[in-house]
Amino acid sequence: MVTSVSKPSSFDEIRPGVKRPAKETLLTPRFYTTDFEEMERMDLSVNEDELLAIIEEMRVDYNRNHFVRDEKFDKSWDDIPAETRQIFIEFLESSCTSEFSGFLLYKELSRRLKHKSPLLAEGFSLLSRDEARHAGFLNKAMSDFGLSLDLGFLTKNHNYTFFKPKFIFYSVYLSEKIGYWRYIKIFRHLEANPEYRIYPIFHLFDNWCQDENRHGDFFDALMRSQPQLLNDFKSKLWCRFFLLAVFATMYLRDRESKFYGILGMNSRDFDIEVIQETNKTAGRVFPIILDVDHPKFFPILDKCTADYLKLVASANSTTPKFLKKIMNLPIIASIGVKMLRLYLLKPIDMTAKAGVVR
Repeated sequence: MVTSVSKPSSFDEIRPGVKRPAKETLLTPRFYTTDFEEMERMDLSVNEDELLAIIEEMRVDYNRNHFVRDEKFDKSWDDIPAETRQIFIEFLESSCTSEFSGFLLYKELSRRLKHKSPLLAEGFSLLSRDEARHAGFLNKAMSDFGLSLDLGFLTKNHNYTFFKPKFIFYSVYLSEKIGYWRYIKIFRHLEANPEYRIYPIFHLFDNWCQDENRHGDFFDALMRSQPQLLNDFKSKLWCRFFLLAVFATMYLRDRESKFYGILGMNSRDFDIEVIQETNKTAGRVFPIILDVDHPKFFPILDKCTADYLKLVASANSTTPKFLKKIMNLPIIASIGVKMLRLYLLKPIDMTAKAGVVR
């Protein structure tokens, strides 16, 4: 059993053992709210059978007994080097915050929709069940390192971003599918290289990623029930935008992090594989996907990363804030121009590809 728990001293705490949430940035996990009345008015009849089938699969709750802290967790982790511990805690916090933000959104949707759209309400209730389980497990893992998050404090003290329902569908679908590919690739890498499995949570990623996959399938079916979200010119522009936004966010954030290094992985190679797989997956429902195999795609992202890391360095410097803002303007503009170049690369029209199952 665990006899002592130590923690890095560099983390700011609300009170002893409770970590102050990481400062919000453009790339940190966000908390969302939406137009609940618009959701209530949605007609699901076009694809109700598929929604019912996915909800039935989630009712079974295949992972009910999966998230169990067995004997592998019953030890001290003080032998993990301090820098590795700090990097791993940051990963656990980011993952917990992301899962918890999903729980809050899904829980509120299930509560607000239960009278006028009971089918959707049940679907979101099942999603919230999974996300709460994930967040709780990650928070408990943080406690093995002497810290945890106060999820009640997080609920009250986070900014909430308003997204119209269609934007919620696009972004959350991609987040769930990209989560699937991230978890499964980490799991497979550590199965092949167990010497890098620094903590037993990674044993769970094989089944864990199936929750993410089912969640993505739910939003896939939900979008198919609203053909206007997939079949007109504007929808193609928005699908393109959200694909790029989600891919770029992951790519830039991972270049800043040292997490994959402690797992013996090359973060750039990992991200390229995840982006390629998620892009293909999105092509099953999105009318358009990005040409991520274009020879300019990842080199331009690399240049965006170099600019972004300059902003990170600026944020951590002692330069006065007003000077930082002035000095950062050309860097921000440079990132904007590069992102526009990526957006304007000719995409792949899935509606025009013969033999594609949609």
